Parts: sequence; structure tokens; C-alpha cells
Amino acid sequence: MTRTVWDSSVGKKTVMAVSGLIMLMYLVVHMLGNLKIFFGSGDFNHYAHWLRTLGEPFLHYEWALWIIRVVLVVAVVAHATAAYQLSRRDIRARPNKYVHKKPRSSYATRTMRWGGIILGLFIVWHILDLTTGTAHPGGFQSGHPYQNVIDTFSTWYGDVIYIVAMLALGLHIRHGFWSAAQTLGAGSRTRDRALKTIADVLALVLTVGFISVPVGVMTGLVS
Repeated sequence: MTRTVWDSSVGKKTVMAVSGLIMLMYLVVHMLGNLKIFFGSGDFNHYAHWLRTLGEPFLHYEWALWIIRVVLVVAVVAHATAAYQLSRRDIRARPNKYVHKKPRSSYATRTMRWGGIILGLFIVWHILDLTTGTAHPGGFQSGHPYQNVIDTFSTWYGDVIYIVAMLALGLHIRHGFWSAAQTLGAGSRTRDRALKTIADVLALVLTVGFISVPVGVMTGLVS
């Protein structure tokens, strides 16, 4: 039964919708946490420490954080796999390009695939930079996330990579939220305008919220 659902286009779109909404919820919380950097190193570092002690004493140190990470990894892999397979299925269904091209989709729709690739590469870089410290500029300081963020956004390439990825994220969310709503049956003539507005607002708020951090470091507001 599960295999039958997964093999269908509807099943893959449903997996994309559900996994996308899981990641969207995480992004909202993650952005709000990131904004604590504007309240100083004490608040930001305390927030990072709280994430690691979340659920204690019922859960051990960092268990809740690892549960969140595992759920996110599963969501990202499921989302990317379904997207790739749907893309290949679409290409096989239309092997010949149309003679007359007339783009009817939005810019966000036409860049969903490239946006997904950009975000996938960014996730790898982001983990290597601020989680493991492998690609971190300067000396990575475990337990000092505030200084690590300052280090990253004190480099031109750190700013460029992050800002480009967040712009791609905004476009991805704008189209993805709308697509997820349609796939899960939330769309209707009376709700479509509201859903489109929610998608636009979410994309704008998350993009501006995430980008405000490197801009804050570049302008000296965060130092």
C-alpha cells in the first residue's frame, strides 16, 4: 500500500507537501531564534544552550535537538527525492521541447528546481560552517554561537552565500506553500486569494528575517 502511494504522482506530491510544511514550521522557529542575536551575545548564546537542554530532565542533553535534526533530515531527503523523481517523470512524459514557448508560470515557479539545488548546497555549507565548524572562517568556538555567526558574516563570501540562498528560499516558499495547499486540498475559489497572500507574506517575512542577520553584522549593528 505504502509503495503504491509512493509510486503515484499524487503520492509524491503529497510527500513533498507534508515534508515542505514540516521544514516551513522549522524555518519560522529558526528565524525567530536567529533574531535573538540583536539582543546581544548573552541572549543568543543562552538560547543556543537552551536548545541543547530542551526536554531535560526527561530527555538527556541534546536529545531533543537530535530528534529535531533527524526529523529535518528525513523531511529534506523525502522532499528532494520526490521532487527529483517527479521532475524525471515530467521529462519522460514530454521528451520533446515545445516549438512555441510561452512562459505562463511565475518566476518563482520556473526557478523551483534551481532554487532547490541552491538550497541543498547551502544546507551542506551551513552545517559545515556553523554546526561542525569544518568550513568556518577563523577559529570555530564550540559553545559560542554568537561569535561564530559574527565570524561567518564578517567575510564577503559568507554574506553572499547566505543572502543568495535566502532569496532562493523566499521564492521556494512563495510557490511551495501555494502548491502544498493545493495538493492537500486546502485550495478553493474562496480561499485561493488568502492562501496566495499567506504565501507572499511568509516568503517576505522569512527572507527579510534571515537576511537581517548578515546585514546586521555588515552594518555593525551586531558586533
